[in-house]
Amino acid sequence: MSAILHFLFSTSGPIVALIITAIWLWRRPSSTMARRGAIAVATGYALASVHVVPFGVSRLLTLGYHQFTANDIGRGTTAVVLLGGGDEIVEGWTDRITVTTPIEAARVLEASRVFRLISPAWIISSGGKPDPLDPGEASSLTMRDELVRLGVPQGRILLESTSRNTHDEAVLIAPMLESLGIQQVVLVTSDTHMRRSLGAFRAVGVNAVPAIAPDPRLPIRWFWWVLPSHKALELSSEVLHELLGIPYYWLRGRWR
Repeated sequence: MSAILHFLFSTSGPIVALIITAIWLWRRPSSTMARRGAIAVATGYALASVHVVPFGVSRLLTLGYHQFTANDIGRGTTAVVLLGGGDEIVEGWTDRITVTTPIEAARVLEASRVFRLISPAWIISSGGKPDPLDPGEASSLTMRDELVRLGVPQGRILLESTSRNTHDEAVLIAPMLESLGIQQVVLVTSDTHMRRSLGAFRAVGVNAVPAIAPDPRLPIRWFWWVLPSHKALELSSEVLHELLGIPYYWLRGRWR
């Protein structure tokens, strides 16, 4: 599902959709359905590409969450769980490096901030390769390196490097927390991803405290809130993925 949504809300999605509707209108110029289809496609992508629209919808997913403070948890052995947000591979002539996406970088920054606030026993950096054939490294490794660069001691970072989605992360991390004797869990992920993530961890018996990372792509200038942009399409894809993902997880017993 994520791959389909990524394509539909990428730059390619609108272009392919408009080409199809143009051919449809060319072959059936008198078709009312073709004209309505063209209008629907244009309207849908126009709304999805204007930042204020997906941002407004995303607030339904973030309702009730706030910036994490030290008062949000009590006493006890604590672990911070940092969920991966996707990496990018940069190829040179002879070498390659794996770097964080802006979304993942925002999560790393929040995990680093939380670490300084509460000094947890551990940070668990979680995330494997969505595609096993991906030549890059697991997200957990990329995020660990960034955490170390931000001042988190490497000896306090544990890795979960085989998960491919949020459900996998919850299933794999739950026994790690139990073996470490963890009494409190702070979960770090993006604000729009938090509701599904908390439910996924509750489904495996882990009740976590949310520490939301803000969206790093919010427009700085007012006019980018109302002008079409690829960043708005990306946000539309993520919001729709979460709105579909929560009921999908619930139906399969993966969300509570």
